[in-house]
Amino acid sequence: MHCETLAYMFHRCRWNRSCARLPALQVFPNRRFSGRNRNPHRSGYVRPSASSGTFGWDNEFDAHTAVIPDFAIDKYKVTNAQYLEFMQAGGYENREWWIDPDWAWKAANNLTHPAFWRRRGDIWRYRTMFDEIPLPPDWPVYVSHAEASAYARAAGKKLPTEAQWQRAADGARPVGNTDFKSWDPAPVDAFPDTNSAFGAVEMIGNGWEWTSTVFAPFAGFEPFPFYPGYSANFFDGKHYVMKGGSPRTAACMLRPSFRNWFQPHYPYVYAGFRLRGQLTTNIRQDRILP
Repeated sequence: MHCETLAYMFHRCRWNRSCARLPALQVFPNRRFSGRNRNPHRSGYVRPSASSGTFGWDNEFDAHTAVIPDFAIDKYKVTNAQYLEFMQAGGYENREWWIDPDWAWKAANNLTHPAFWRRRGDIWRYRTMFDEIPLPPDWPVYVSHAEASAYARAAGKKLPTEAQWQRAADGARPVGNTDFKSWDPAPVDAFPDTNSAFGAVEMIGNGWEWTSTVFAPFAGFEPFPFYPGYSANFFDGKHYVMKGGSPRTAACMLRPSFRNWFQPHYPYVYAGFRLRGQLTTNIRQDRILP
């Protein structure tokens, strides 16, 4: 986890002064994503905590059950191309899409685009770890929670709650763009074999996913005695739960129950998002086992 955080800082280095160019472990082709980005999803029960018998962080206990009403969730993460449409429609100028703290943060920092984007004349480009390339339209957009939330409001949707995300990730396989396979994102549809039981693609990997859930303890929480401040210091109502994993999340950390978190105004975290809505049909509830 500290290695991933170091990568955020490493990514901000000036390549020609303090960063040595390293070969990518794997290269993903850039291609325009044209798949549908909606996927129906069922209601049911979910236990969003570390599974019995495996390692978990203190904030992932105790196990509990939540009943989740019917909802729909995107099949893919929101792409750069989709986010660009939001920007071109005045997303960063329209006060309606931003809550007060997010608008104040954006205005104070004169933010007009995601942190890894660069504008050269009329062309948008993307700052990878060691280069600057034409904006890949089918890569997941990496943005802060504030920016993701503004996009969701403009779309008339919402970020999923942590429990909804956990439900949608049932059966997801962490075999996509994870564990340092690449320095950069991959197209959102590059790994169809990562589908969850409900058809959501690559919920674990290729970028953390923001939820609307404020980071807080589950009932029965007890801090680890060897690291009492690991989670407890951040139960301040100012951080949001992220789920999944990024290209630089180690394989040993990848599991649906992993709870990561970040404050909403840090723009360099490798986090994207997918949106959710309500279903209009009644579908049988079923149960996810721990």
